[in-house]
Amino acid sequence: MSFSGSARTPRNPTQPQGETVAAYDSYLAAQKAVAHLAEKDFPVQLVTIVGTDLRMVERVTGRLSYPRAALGGFLTGAWLGLFVGLLLTLFSSAGSGSPIASAILIGGAFGMLFSVVTYSITRRRRDFTSTSQIVASSYALLCRGEQANKARNLLRELGGVQSGWPPRPVTTTAPTGPSAASPPALPSAPLTPPVEDAPPAPPAPPSGQPAPPPGP
Repeated sequence: MSFSGSARTPRNPTQPQGETVAAYDSYLAAQKAVAHLAEKDFPVQLVTIVGTDLRMVERVTGRLSYPRAALGGFLTGAWLGLFVGLLLTLFSSAGSGSPIASAILIGGAFGMLFSVVTYSITRRRRDFTSTSQIVASSYALLCRGEQANKARNLLRELGGVQSGWPPRPVTTTAPTGPSAASPPALPSAPLTPPVEDAPPAPPAPPSGQPAPPPGP
């Protein structure tokens, strides 16, 4: 949301820019803060009102019935008939009668008929009247960096002043020192030298012959 005119509205949806100078719980308080800046000759074209955590709130105003639907339709049609009657009166000749009363009755009748028919179609799904609004949990005032401090000084009379850019994310680093050292390795079993294979024994000599001398 922006307080200034449509000249500042970008053609494409973009994020608002600037530092947060104040925050309020209601839009009326934020609007009052911007009006206060305007009274102090502050360049309010640098200020933007941003609502966060938007919600659609529908407040039920009462139960809807055929008489209430007919009355609401008649009043709506009567207003339209009054407008048409005034136009016909302006462009009609002076000798002819005023068509305002007839236009009001005709418009009211058509409005009542349309409202009753519409209610008969949606009666099972919507038997109540309500009003809808888009509200935010908080409203922040953003200002361009070159005038942010001046805006904070001017808004100290109203309260709600905040300073600084949005907080930076906290980054965690790996701990250093003895606590960060890797756990000691478990002791392993002592290694034994490999055993060389013994040479195969010579075959036994046949009976009656002397045994050959042992090898080196």
